[in-house]
Amino acid sequence: MSLEAREDLDPTETTEWLESLESVLDREGETRAQYLLSRLADRLRRDGMQPPFSVNTPHRNTIPVHREARMPGDLFMERRIRSLIRWNMAAQVIRTNKKHKGLGGHLASFMSSATLYDIGFNHFFRAPEGDFKGDLVYIQGHSAPGIYARSYLEGRLSEEQMDKFRQEVDGDGLSSYPHPWLMPDYWQFPTVSMGLGPIMAIYQAHVMKYLDARGLQPMQDRKVWAFLGDGECDEPESLGAISLAGREKLDNLVFVINCNLQRLDGPVRGNARIIDELEGIFRGAGWNVLKVVWGRFWDPLFEKDSKGILQKRMDEVVDGEYQNYKAQGGAYTREHFFGKYPETEAMVKDLSDEDIWRLNRGGHDPYKVYAAYHEAFHNANGKPTVILAHTVKGYGMGGGSGEADNEAHQIKSMEVDAIKTFRDRFGIPVSDEDIDKGMPYFKPSDDSPEMKYMHLMRQRLGGYLPARKHDFEPIEFPGLDDKMFASQLKGSGDREVSTTMSFVRVLNGLVKDKTFGKQVVPIVPDEARTFGMEGMFRQLGIYTAEGQKYEPMDAGQIMFYREDKAGQILEEGINEAGAMSSWIAAATSYANHHVPLLPFYIYYSMFGFQRIGDLAWAAGDMQARGFLLGGTAGRTTLNGEGLQHQDGHSHILASTIPNCRSYDPTYGHEIAVIVREGLHRMYHEHENCFYYLTVMNENYPHPEMPEGSEEGIIKGMYLLREGDKGKKARVQLMGSGTILREVEAAAELLADDFDIASDIWSVTSFNELRREALEIDRNAFINPDAEPGKPWITRCLEDREGPAIASTDYMKLFSDQVRAWVPTDYHVLGTDGYGRSDTREKLRYFFEVNRYFVAVMALKALADRGEIDRKVVKDALDKYGIDPGKAYPVTC
Repeated sequence: MSLEAREDLDPTETTEWLESLESVLDREGETRAQYLLSRLADRLRRDGMQPPFSVNTPHRNTIPVHREARMPGDLFMERRIRSLIRWNMAAQVIRTNKKHKGLGGHLASFMSSATLYDIGFNHFFRAPEGDFKGDLVYIQGHSAPGIYARSYLEGRLSEEQMDKFRQEVDGDGLSSYPHPWLMPDYWQFPTVSMGLGPIMAIYQAHVMKYLDARGLQPMQDRKVWAFLGDGECDEPESLGAISLAGREKLDNLVFVINCNLQRLDGPVRGNARIIDELEGIFRGAGWNVLKVVWGRFWDPLFEKDSKGILQKRMDEVVDGEYQNYKAQGGAYTREHFFGKYPETEAMVKDLSDEDIWRLNRGGHDPYKVYAAYHEAFHNANGKPTVILAHTVKGYGMGGGSGEADNEAHQIKSMEVDAIKTFRDRFGIPVSDEDIDKGMPYFKPSDDSPEMKYMHLMRQRLGGYLPARKHDFEPIEFPGLDDKMFASQLKGSGDREVSTTMSFVRVLNGLVKDKTFGKQVVPIVPDEARTFGMEGMFRQLGIYTAEGQKYEPMDAGQIMFYREDKAGQILEEGINEAGAMSSWIAAATSYANHHVPLLPFYIYYSMFGFQRIGDLAWAAGDMQARGFLLGGTAGRTTLNGEGLQHQDGHSHILASTIPNCRSYDPTYGHEIAVIVREGLHRMYHEHENCFYYLTVMNENYPHPEMPEGSEEGIIKGMYLLREGDKGKKARVQLMGSGTILREVEAAAELLADDFDIASDIWSVTSFNELRREALEIDRNAFINPDAEPGKPWITRCLEDREGPAIASTDYMKLFSDQVRAWVPTDYHVLGTDGYGRSDTREKLRYFFEVNRYFVAVMALKALADRGEIDRKVVKDALDKYGIDPGKAYPVTC
């Protein structure tokens, strides 16, 4: 039986307890009252009893009226400005769709959240000013038109630009959603796809604390504000990292969740209350939860609710009903909400139906929103804060035109009569005649009270937002002759090492540099030992907000597990999305914190782009700069792990991101050249790109870098070894990653068994070869009178004899993508199909990429050209034990 259902057997005793509690609250305050209640709860637990507990509070505002911070400023002026923003936002979307039907845009989302943004822009969101680096604001993607409308009033955007919403090809257009790549001086963060904004905001706050703890950038009292919708919280990324925020006490983080109760097609939780659900989730994760449920027009009714009947009614109504109340109007609400109990019906007997319909929700009341923001800003108490604001989707658009309608999200236009009603509701001085001609923008004169007030409020907060500053002092990096790179250029001699080990040695050199070493950020999920990085634990420490409160069990070992408040390594647990979000925050620190960080995130390559591809795309949008390292890469190098872990396609996925430069190096000297080049391009030349390198866990000797190969390593291929002269035929063998070693072995087979010479090419990047070739082809296409250029791959092979055979540990498509520019017969080998668990030798036979298949493919290519007898191919199959009846690795 619930406590509520139990009969009060001794009302007098109950009254005494309540009076005692009220006395403590009045005389000694909340802290003392909470202490006493916790002691009573402890006493119950001693006898094995569980005290009553709920993560949910009644369906009303968290902050009572008497504790609300008073809102400064001019309420009338702010409402006036907010109305103008609403109007111009609607005008932008409607004008766009009248001119170009189908371009789209969203009206309803911003209508519901206009007050939430307005209070922030007028009172809380601080721009960078002097030494203060400013707050960071993640704008919900569908609200972008409202942010443009504010910037239009501020004079930051012209009417011509407003009319170029979603029309970007000809220049000076406004992007559909927040996209830094398209508007690099304006938007700070991409927040569409939904769910990415919240998780990136959490890790942004995390990295902000990291910067402060390491003495790279003081925290000051900067805040990260993230705006999201209640429906967006169904995305796993939205809530997947909130426990980190609670655990790390990210009191610099504020979530504002616009609870308009509707997602794209209907209610978020029609049969329940999403605010209750979110309250429980966040409170359980250690967040401050501030509910802004009801506006101040409800306050007189709450004062009348001496028996709690109104509260009871609110607590039993589900969201589907709350949506109906706004969609159906005051009379419906009177009958179906207030009419259930005589007490609630009596409360509104003196109110008209119009009065009842105007009973506002908390997210539309500037006083209530201000009080919540003030509490989040000043009284976080070492916790992140979430504000759950109850709103109406399509607020102000009118019934039948989007307000609380299921189809509100899809509405891109409004009928003329609805526009006029909208105008009247918000007091916009636009005539019927002007509306009939087409929906006009409205902007008061620069010397009007509204404009003066708007500019004054932003000047007090340091300037205008959103804005993105991306300049920084170029970093000078040492040349390849420096010891941090030079050791890799000399090769490993007889020692067998992996490319992972080569990378870690380069990374160790970088972190030790006295100029920029502190800016290097090693990032791992929970696999540092897999990648041979455990030696960095003691050297650099693992960042943790609270330091190390325990002695690790391996404290007596050389490479013990060390956590530290000033730790340099970010180890984010078994959490690829979180680690990638950390990398994004670090990789954009140059713009958001004016401190360029050099992040290196290493992970299982299979769990990179395939698993967090949307975040990787967002990284490109944000102009992230840094290195992603796909460890244990390739489909046959991670021999024991099988289908789920073996990567044969990450480079193909990487190629889909326009500003991602990807490489599949085989040797340490290639890694050194690529890393040094990437550092120079991103942090000295300010190139907007990031790098993806695959590294392997297979050990073998590494040769010294061939003289003059640096340019080819960077461009994508270079001649590793030239075949002997005097052979009866010649082939061009191309390989990358671990399979280049099989290619080298195949060259020996061809020479020893068949008197065939092989020129061996290390292809560090098929993706870069293709990217350059496409650019050259495009230039030739649009400049037909100019001398056409030649792609690097063509220049490398055009004077060479024989067919070309390319072999990789990736799908055939990876190497096949350059076919158009290979000036000879071209054949590819690759690892199409699902992975398997077995030895490397067995796997390379299974996928037909081992040395014997490379050799046989070379012989077949020569036979196809008539340079050798076709019988030689059959002899080779027999000699190398290749069964013509073996199963094809790709099955349907």
